[in-house]
Amino acid sequence: MKQRVMGRWLAIPALTAAAAMSLQASAYKLPEQSVRSMGLSAAYVAGAESADANYYNPANMGWLADGQQMEGALTLIYLPKIDFKGRVYGVPADAKSRSEDFLVPTFHYVGPKFGQWRFGCSLAAPGGLSKRWRNMPQRATAEEFTLSIIEFNPGFSYTFNDQWSVGGGVRVVYSDGTVRVYGEDSAGHFLYADNMTGDSFDFGYNLALSYRPQPATTLSVTYRSKVDLTVSGTAKGGGPVTGRAWFDVDGDVEVPLPATLDIAAVHDFGRVRLEVVCERTFWSAYDKLDFNFDDRLVEASPLGRSIQKDWKDTNTLRLGLTWHVRPDWDMLFGYAYDPSPVPEKSLGFELPDADARVYSVGSVIRINKQWEAGFAMLYDKKKNRSVSTPPNENGIDGEFSKGGAYLATISVGYKF
Repeated sequence: MKQRVMGRWLAIPALTAAAAMSLQASAYKLPEQSVRSMGLSAAYVAGAESADANYYNPANMGWLADGQQMEGALTLIYLPKIDFKGRVYGVPADAKSRSEDFLVPTFHYVGPKFGQWRFGCSLAAPGGLSKRWRNMPQRATAEEFTLSIIEFNPGFSYTFNDQWSVGGGVRVVYSDGTVRVYGEDSAGHFLYADNMTGDSFDFGYNLALSYRPQPATTLSVTYRSKVDLTVSGTAKGGGPVTGRAWFDVDGDVEVPLPATLDIAAVHDFGRVRLEVVCERTFWSAYDKLDFNFDDRLVEASPLGRSIQKDWKDTNTLRLGLTWHVRPDWDMLFGYAYDPSPVPEKSLGFELPDADARVYSVGSVIRINKQWEAGFAMLYDKKKNRSVSTPPNENGIDGEFSKGGAYLATISVGYKF
């Protein structure tokens, strides 16, 4: 019986987790790409007012003060262990993932005005994650997943007057990932091992519109297009489940990085500024996962079969409050409710995602007319998530807990 149970686990293609990892970085998305955005839980669209406006709302660049400005930041991300208690296809499978931590740098620049035009650029990391499991059957599909996503985003704004401004940019996205999986039966006999690496350069665009009905109020709409990650690389491994004792083949897969639409409003109440952002993420673009291999035998094995994902679009609510304590000192507070796009039926160990509540706080100090420094912290609290079979198609019966993320950012800004 246990042999058959492990066989069913092996029917879940090990390499398909590579693409799930790519989207894992986005489901655990990192919208906070500057100290102000971090402190406001990414409720920072209509109120984008610094060099990071190029990334969050390029339309606002035309309303920034004359001259040039830039901001560099470094973010520490800590992912605690995820605890799973339950069974997989009826077999006890209690386990904990490993904790992870890594550093993410970001950079934003806005250039001088050229009449009604203005240009800028940003270097950001809109997603990225490392997830590792030590135990079977988790290792069968998720021994290690490490992904880096870097986005270079040149942008522009065209300002009609004090009330209307538009902007846009080009998304140049580089992704690089590593996947390791290992399978064995209940007696400890080797069944397969695989190590896959791949990368890609892909492109998209972003658009922005801002309207100021009065000096204290700004209404904005921004859109970031879908980017299809056309990841290609090599897979090395072997074992009975693959049909080959050893293989070293080329492979590719296309995974959508979904489009997002933000509708935002900010109002200045004197010493307090409040922003509300409604964010729509079009996760339904991720409907299936299908790897293509150059080797026909590997392509015909479980590794090559198409798997339905059927993710759903999500609506995220973000609230941000800026308190102007003094002319040279701002305090930032943020909250967001961020639902998971992953349905129960396709949830697996490579992405045990759940609905999240986000809390953040930060501070920006203007040292003088040219320099400023900032610090912010964010806590992404994932809800415990219970999974049952059916409807889960991966045989999971149990509960995931203790997920989430802790982030801390320091930044330096300069105007000249």
